[in-house]
Amino acid sequence: MAQKFDPASLVYDSKGLIPAIAQEAETGEVLMMAWMNAAAVARTLASGRVTYWSRSRCAFWEKGLTSGHRQTLVQMRVDCDRDCLLLQVKQIGPACHTNRKSCFYSGVDGDIEVELSQPIA
Repeated sequence: MAQKFDPASLVYDSKGLIPAIAQEAETGEVLMMAWMNAAAVARTLASGRVTYWSRSRCAFWEKGLTSGHRQTLVQMRVDCDRDCLLLQVKQIGPACHTNRKSCFYSGVDGDIEVELSQPIA
């Protein structure tokens, strides 16, 4: 069944935000998590360039606009409760501000934390 998508149909938190998980479309690797509001969702769908809402700057944040490490939307998926998004993207360059491919570069095993990947040179 197909129907017109309305960003207002999503369940946002009390600040009007919804978590968005970015995943590399080709590999399935989870890259990062950020926040979107209804306008960021609409901008992303209209442009194909992933746009988040920066809570610290209270402004739109188009991924890679200044760094060149862009995310192009391949597909947006909505979870069953409509309160979380999965963005399948084509990532150019590292997704993390630490210059790593993924923000999830630390692993925890019991009480030990291990660095799983190094910054991209």
